[in-house]
Amino acid sequence: MTVSVRKAADSVQDSALPSVAQIASRARAASRSLARLSNEQRNEALLALARAIEESGQRILEANEKDCRAAEAAVAAGEMSSSMLERLRVGERGVAGMAARIRDVVRLPDPLGRRLAATELDDGLVLYKESCPLGVVGIVFESRPDVVPQVASLALKSGNAVILKGGREAAATNEAIVSVWRNCLAHFPAVPPDSIHLLHTRSDVLELLALDRDVDLIIPRGSKQLVEFVTEQSRIPVLGHGEGICHVYVDRAADLAKALNVVFDSKVQAPAVCNAAETLLVHQDVAAEFLPRIVAKLKDAGVEVRGCPNTLALLGKLAVVPAVEEDWATEYCDRILSVKIVSDAEEAIAHINHYGSRHTETIVTEDQETAKRFMDEVDAAGVFQNASTRFSDGYRYGLGAELGISNSKLHARGPMGLEGLTTYKYKLFGGGHTVAEYSKGLKQFKHRSL
Repeated sequence: MTVSVRKAADSVQDSALPSVAQIASRARAASRSLARLSNEQRNEALLALARAIEESGQRILEANEKDCRAAEAAVAAGEMSSSMLERLRVGERGVAGMAARIRDVVRLPDPLGRRLAATELDDGLVLYKESCPLGVVGIVFESRPDVVPQVASLALKSGNAVILKGGREAAATNEAIVSVWRNCLAHFPAVPPDSIHLLHTRSDVLELLALDRDVDLIIPRGSKQLVEFVTEQSRIPVLGHGEGICHVYVDRAADLAKALNVVFDSKVQAPAVCNAAETLLVHQDVAAEFLPRIVAKLKDAGVEVRGCPNTLALLGKLAVVPAVEEDWATEYCDRILSVKIVSDAEEAIAHINHYGSRHTETIVTEDQETAKRFMDEVDAAGVFQNASTRFSDGYRYGLGAELGISNSKLHARGPMGLEGLTTYKYKLFGGGHTVAEYSKGLKQFKHRSL
């Protein structure tokens, strides 16, 4: 079998296809094999996979064209946004980018077997804390096919098996990429093809979420509704790829030329992604000078601007749509931006901490004291000064690729790379030591860091 998929309708069972439970069991066995591989073996396979993606570029593009034709019809029918269609398209540069991201992962240090701590408990009794793989990771994602090679390369590099479930809008593209991946791994006996699987149906996801004995972590990437659904249904720990209600605050001490570029890039460069800005906050002292310029620039780029009452009073209803309460808490993933004039940095910080999703927030200012306060007090995984929110990304952070961006404060936060796919274990080496000797006072612990 070249690709592990579930093509049958939910009500039809094809005995030729493995069940989701069998898929998870095979992935668990594969993960144990991966954990034994050397860094050199993992890297050799990844370099071959990068070449395979390039050599199969035409196949991937043809599959993507099939998905895009269906998506174009959905956009025309009002069932999909044009921004979502943009995320779906691959193109020749996209295929080259997939291969490049795999090679970026190869260049990263080995994340496994790293000694995190060493403690001499007593003479001849030494405790080590070392990094190791999580095991089997399930990724449920929407739209973007480039998620597949990014996640799969990070998983292989870190010794983990991965079970993928992509959105139906990218079904053909995802299947083509996973098929290339598994076919390539067939040439590496030490790297089992069962280290990657692809599911296709909603019922498969529900089955997967119950397999807590074989799956160690679930990462949903997509809408808030998707993350909430997975979290509510799962018996497995969930680390959600966070909703992106990101803000840019233009302070009274901002360089307005910088502010124009930062705001525009944060919103327009890729409006459908989670690190795109959704709300612009502007200090009242610079609003009259800055807002007409940025709103004109945004509208030229096809962005709908929704403003607070003060913004409306300044610019008029011909330029700005009245914002409602819901706008401040909405991730548009589209060419829409809400704008609010604030009295000072304190109000901006309060607004962000109330409405933000703890993803990425930016202040544009030349006042270092205000910048420090903003960066210290804003509760988010990424807090920037004078830089676009779009920099919140695993590749741009130097992580090679990313699993997603976590708004959580446990296990991983912000763009998740190799470290997010590892945990640790304790290894204790002794010489026949027993606890009784210490409980009776015959021996004393040293607890000396090595």
